[in-house]
Amino acid sequence: MSEDLSIVHGNKQGQYENLLPQIKGLLDGEPDLIANLANMAAALKEQFGWFWVGFYLVKNDELVLGPFQGPVACTRIKKGRGVCGSSWQDAKTLIVPDVEKFPGHIACSSLSKSEIVIPLFKNNEVVGVLDVDSDILNDFDETDQEYLEKIVTLINL
Repeated sequence: MSEDLSIVHGNKQGQYENLLPQIKGLLDGEPDLIANLANMAAALKEQFGWFWVGFYLVKNDELVLGPFQGPVACTRIKKGRGVCGSSWQDAKTLIVPDVEKFPGHIACSSLSKSEIVIPLFKNNEVVGVLDVDSDILNDFDETDQEYLEKIVTLINL
């Protein structure tokens, strides 16, 4: 396992293609979920420099804050509330170009401008979400969705 990341610049797809095998290497042989989520959040934040990258895990019928990189965050989110709760409820990835226009957006930080949330599945049930916030409007697209969905499948839930 290597704890050093090779950060590349350039087009988004190339950055993901470079990062994907590195994340596999970070997770390889490590069975601890929290350690793996922490390293994954750190790798994504380091590569892309997003405002906030982290995980929420389903516990007792709400999302509870897990490992993350960035400023302090909301600790608990109800199903159907905000982007994370909506992604959990709908069991699908949500891309929000402007969080101010998302009905019921939970403003953990006024600096967050756009967001993508990817559900984590175990036995066809959502058990958590990957939440990524940017301080740039319309920062996420289908390329992010494609690769982030691939990346979360690497997590051994």
